[in-house]
This record gives sequence, C-alpha cells and structure tokens, in this order.
Amino acid sequence: MSDSALILKVGCPDAVGLLSRVTGFVARMGGNLLEAHQFTDPLSEWFFARLAFHVSPRVDAVAHYVDGFRSLADEIDAEWSIRLASEPIRTVILVTREDHALAEILWRAKSGELNIRIPLVIGNHADLAPTVENAGIPFCHIPISPTENDAAFKRIDSACREVGAQLLVLARFMQILPAWFCSNYPSQIINIHHSFLPAFAGADPYRRAYERGVKLIGATCHYATDELDAGPIIEQEVVRVEHFHDIAALKRHGRDCERLALARGLRFHVEDRVLIHGPRAIVFRD
Repeated sequence: MSDSALILKVGCPDAVGLLSRVTGFVARMGGNLLEAHQFTDPLSEWFFARLAFHVSPRVDAVAHYVDGFRSLADEIDAEWSIRLASEPIRTVILVTREDHALAEILWRAKSGELNIRIPLVIGNHADLAPTVENAGIPFCHIPISPTENDAAFKRIDSACREVGAQLLVLARFMQILPAWFCSNYPSQIINIHHSFLPAFAGADPYRRAYERGVKLIGATCHYATDELDAGPIIEQEVVRVEHFHDIAALKRHGRDCERLALARGLRFHVEDRVLIHGPRAIVFRD
C-alpha cells in the first residue's frame, strides 16, 4: 500500500446512508479510495467500515483528516480511528520457553510481511534470549513467581511503556495477566491459545482433546482481557487429526495451527482490519 495511504475505521449505530456519508467525506477531503469494506450486524444494529485511501503527500495528512472527520463522527456517534498505513506498529513480544510462535513473528517481521517494529522481547525465563539477541532485538528477563506476580507485571508494564509499545503479543507466554494490566492495554494485547475457544480453555488442552477423541484440533488468536481466554476472537486455524495420532502428534499439528493463526491475526490487527464490538471482533480480510 502507498506510503501516503491512510486507513479509516468506523463503528457506530446503524442508520441509512452511513457508507455514503463516510465515503463522501473521503472524496470531499481529496482522498482516492483504495479499499472499502462495510458490514452491518442486524442483531446489534451496528455499522462497521474500513476504508483505505490515498492522499496527497503531506506531513500533517493524518491530523488534517482527523480534524476533518470529527464533526461527522459526532453526528453519527462513531468510534473511529485514522492512521497512516505505512507506519509500523511498535510491538513488544512476551515469551516463556517455547519458541515456535516467536520464530514465526520474527521471520515475518524481517521479511516485511508484518509491518511491525519490535523494540523489545520480554521473557519470564531467559531460555529464548539468544534467539532474540541474534535477531538484533533487546531481551528483558523478568521472572514471575506466585508471590511476586503483581510486582513482576508492574515491571513488564514499565518496560512496555518505556519503549512506547502500541501492541503486546503473548507468543505462548503462558501466564495469566492481572486485570489491571489488561485494562492498561485495551484491545492491544494479542494472545495465541492452543485450542478452539471456548472449548478446552486453560492449561493442557491437548491432553483433554486427546482424551475426548476429537477429530479436529486448532488454535485461536484473540485479544486478551481480564477474563481468561475469553477476549474477542481474531482468527482461528484447524487441522484434522486421526485416531492413531498420539498427544505428541496433536501438539505438532497444533503448533502449525498456532503459527498460522497468530501470523494472520497479528497481520489483520496491524493492518487495521479488526473492529471490536463487545465480545466480537469483525475482521475485514484482504
């Protein structure tokens, strides 16, 4: 997408002519539409839209369009944002010991598939420090113990704020986040869970899936909230398993699902393709 492209996201109560009013705003401001996605949820009667449009190169393009949209946003009672599409999202990754999710993010960021800048990786164990440092990224080891859980997350919060984090990714972090921590980053924490939510939420889902004899396993990429594994779902991936697959095979297939679901979900977020309304995430795929 063009370096001078902006992305406008809008969510508001449904009404007649909303898409025309939003696209008309872009036209009046001199923008040239590149993509336009719209959806109206008949149950909640809520309107969702994502528009990508080219603008004349100017330093204050975002401020210009933000100022221009405010009056329309007030009229339609909208939740909205306007952002420069080419601007990387400053992303902090949180890890424990497993490296497959981290490796996927690092590779896709390096290859340019994910428009993110990673200023820091935080681990509650130091196992993945060499992997991170070999990628030229600082690693911060912050141990977490049951008796000092809150203090550890205050250190994590401070480290994230120090580097200006706009997004946190739990790349198999395997820690329960305090409610206050989630509140500090609303819709800014993405988690990958190794099962279909809400089925098999919590710990050791592969063993429980094996014991139930499931025929499909998958992974869920979702936003983290103060309710465990219950945030809005961004993406899911699935693979069929057979009766002869043991727990190790389920985990191997599951890791593939995790990598793909996380990569897609993360890309949808950084490209502003996700609009959240209550417990749901509306995703405008490309």
